[in-house]
Amino acid sequence: MSQRTKASVVANRRDAVDVARIRADFPILAREVYGGPLVYLDNAASAQKPAAVIEAMRAVMAGEYANVHRGDHYLSQRVTDRFEAARGKVARYLNAANADEIVFTRNATEAINLVAASYGRRFLGPGDEVVLSHMEHHANIVPWQLLRDEKGIVLKVIPIDDDGNLRMDAYRALLGPRTRLVAVAHASNVLGTINPVKEIARLAHARGALVLVDGAQGAVHGGADVRDLDVDFYALTGHKLYGPTGIGALYGKKELLEKMPPYQGGGEMISLVTFEETTFKHPPARFEAGTPAIVQAIGLGAAIDYVTALGTEIIAAQEQALLAYATERLSAVPGLAIQGRAAHKCSIVSFTIDGIHAHDIGTIVDRAGVAIRAGHHCANPLMDRFDVPATARASFAMYNTMAEVDSLIEALHAVLEVFG
Repeated sequence: MSQRTKASVVANRRDAVDVARIRADFPILAREVYGGPLVYLDNAASAQKPAAVIEAMRAVMAGEYANVHRGDHYLSQRVTDRFEAARGKVARYLNAANADEIVFTRNATEAINLVAASYGRRFLGPGDEVVLSHMEHHANIVPWQLLRDEKGIVLKVIPIDDDGNLRMDAYRALLGPRTRLVAVAHASNVLGTINPVKEIARLAHARGALVLVDGAQGAVHGGADVRDLDVDFYALTGHKLYGPTGIGALYGKKELLEKMPPYQGGGEMISLVTFEETTFKHPPARFEAGTPAIVQAIGLGAAIDYVTALGTEIIAAQEQALLAYATERLSAVPGLAIQGRAAHKCSIVSFTIDGIHAHDIGTIVDRAGVAIRAGHHCANPLMDRFDVPATARASFAMYNTMAEVDSLIEALHAVLEVFG
């Protein structure tokens, strides 16, 4: 038996012992599709939910629901405590200095838009530069284009190499006296590249610029310590972190949030309203107009509890084992090319197969019960960079198994048979 085969056997044994317990916590993984077991490899789009999250949300709706913050009665006070406890859990997960540095949003997209609309409109003007990267999700491109069209800011783009690494030499050259903000992904949702955020922040701060990080993927795969990274803003979304949809969060350094104006108006975010003027609360309330996503925030808190109890390092190790095995097996598929082979990756693999469109790949493997994503993944500029119209993407979570990777490979061979 070769060393590689021995390694695979050991990995599968560990997989059977460790992951079986985790899989039992996710009810949907027991279902079948097309008469066979579900193989869910679309986690970068949205992860499945453990029973602990489902039950936490059910318990609130069934026995504790009321509106938060504004009620004097028992239920309102009880659910307010749980809502604010969830804020504290997000703060601890990101290692924020204070829970007041966490603003609840609908998702990471809204968190980025909040910074663009509030900080950007107040503090950026004509000729000021915002630096993005070539691997950004549309959520970290379009808000800055809207601000460019409104305020006359200048957008600059960090190029990437053929393996999907940021060109750090080019990044250094882009930083100049008019650079005001650097907005980059912690991890690419297409390539899986994990960017050197700490070094990006150090270089930006040396030039007097702020740093915003899109952590939609990075917060999931290994987590993020915002104080160690020394970023100014960090956006995350709940539904990729095993929590519900409709909830995300923005971390912002307290001194920055205090200077930023509200970008929406309504109830809860005010101290006093007259027809002549309004005074606003301090952050985070200033940025949370109206009734928030109460149940979803509590669900996010439960998801963080679940992930923290398992251990982010243990989860990352499982994901890296899956990534290594999937990369090896995919590389052996005839005509298949992996897009993005950075040295530091999270468990996302995008690929193309010669002469076969990504949507055809996705459709055929779906009939084998394997759920992957196909398309441009909200990253059109990145598709242009690699000169492909779309990619197929398999993304792995802590509950996936080596056997599911094998199922993907079998399904891809079926694709090859269909297209001759």
